[in-house]
Amino acid sequence: MKSPDQFKLIGKLDLPRKDSQSKTDGSAMFAMDIKIPGMVYAAIQRSPRFGGLVTTFDASEAKKVTGFIDAKALPNKAGVVVYAKNTWSAFQARNAIQPEWDYSVAESRSTADMIASHRELASNPEFDTRQVSRGQAQASISGAAQTIDAEFVFPFLSHAPMEPLNCVIEPTENGVRFHDGCQGPSLVQGAVSHALGLQPGQIEINTVYAGGSFGRRATPTADYQVEAALAFSLLDKKTPVKLVWSREDDIRGGYYRAMAVHKANIALDGSGKILGWDHRIATKSIMKGTPFENFAVHDGVDHSSVEGVEDTLYNLPNMAVGLSDFKSAIPVLWWRSVGHTHTAYVMESLLDMIAQMTGQDPIEMRLGLLDRTDDKQRRMAGVIEAARDLSGWQKGDKRGFAAHFSFNTWVAVVADITTKGQQVHVDKLHIAVDCGVAVNPDVIRAQMEGGAGYGLGAVLRNEITFEDGEVVQSNFPDYLPLRITDMPEVEVAIVASAEAPSGVGEPAVPPTGPAVANAIFAVTGQRITQLPMSKSDFQFV
Repeated sequence: MKSPDQFKLIGKLDLPRKDSQSKTDGSAMFAMDIKIPGMVYAAIQRSPRFGGLVTTFDASEAKKVTGFIDAKALPNKAGVVVYAKNTWSAFQARNAIQPEWDYSVAESRSTADMIASHRELASNPEFDTRQVSRGQAQASISGAAQTIDAEFVFPFLSHAPMEPLNCVIEPTENGVRFHDGCQGPSLVQGAVSHALGLQPGQIEINTVYAGGSFGRRATPTADYQVEAALAFSLLDKKTPVKLVWSREDDIRGGYYRAMAVHKANIALDGSGKILGWDHRIATKSIMKGTPFENFAVHDGVDHSSVEGVEDTLYNLPNMAVGLSDFKSAIPVLWWRSVGHTHTAYVMESLLDMIAQMTGQDPIEMRLGLLDRTDDKQRRMAGVIEAARDLSGWQKGDKRGFAAHFSFNTWVAVVADITTKGQQVHVDKLHIAVDCGVAVNPDVIRAQMEGGAGYGLGAVLRNEITFEDGEVVQSNFPDYLPLRITDMPEVEVAIVASAEAPSGVGEPAVPPTGPAVANAIFAVTGQRITQLPMSKSDFQFV
């Protein structure tokens, strides 16, 4: 292996991406661009409630749509597939289908009921995830001079990529070929082979660009690819089929970031030292019931539900973490940074609450909770100090700070905001990242900027809510993407390192939200513990 002083390409500040030109001039092929001679278009009428099954349907009105070809119930009863000569005809005919649904095993609760269920589950955890028991934690809390009791509520979130889900399936001499902006080809081969009765090797996948994904195009069930395979099989197994989801399908289509509720009880002595920490989480498991369960779930605990809390790098004495699984037919999935999407917000908000209660500087307090003889904690301290220096942080500043470790990468953020009455604008984010050897600094900066923007958009306004089991939101007017006017200036410092390179696609998401939340508290004195932030009294402009 070369030493860093021998690198010729690694670390170059002006190293271009190979795909920059094609994505700029429009020649890059995305999944939505794929057209196969003779193909037909397909759209699916799915149950308005997750878990609903079609019993019968009336296609008489759909037959009146110009371009309509046929309509068939999927073999798994998950919906009705409509075939047409173009996308518009497929959507119009699909919308004209009149199905009847069996909701006997479907989700029928509303959001308020689901939150209440999460709260009850968090109060009585099923599993302990650390060696410290809840009894031991509570004993250390009992009679403490100061305590913090806090509850945090997080909504379901859609991935909401700019390009809705779609793919093309066509026959080959030996099986089938997919053209897909695919994140998990092996997952697709496994699921589709079962659906079509083929061997995985008979399923070829031409992976093209995806217009965003953030985890949505890699489900354990290969949901939309299996839909396309079933549509192909039902038609004649000879005609290429392009399955296209509408924006409404995408927002209402499930595989969301799971709803979560956290409850924390923290004890401090008279000098502000942490004595005990009882932390409880309720959320739906992503991994249970999937091929990943064997290595991702241990002693009943799905690690992705508690990551960022259970394995915190801060030295927190007598910390117990309890977990309960929420049960629902609503499908959930990894969403850019997975469990860290909610655990980082809670941990960094709680640490800020401790600092404010005890009159400590938020950065100095965190540094005091780290042992630099431990390599991970040393690098956490280094990235915290880098963000402090980058931003010119001074004790007493009315700013927000957060830091988090995920995907073997350390990220720290200082957030600057301005307020006018109840209006809040995020002005600037100062981000420091330690991701080992910086192979392409330009890509690292881009991922820090993009991750921060993605995380900011979610915490400001995004939520998926339910009424009697049906999703309320449908499109960008009520599931708002980040506006260009929302995007703050972002300054990035990359910590020099000779360590192994690590992930940069996800780690900027977790600390951005809590840094902004802590800034809002520093300026206004109001703590936001239920997301999205727009549910508070603030307006984000």
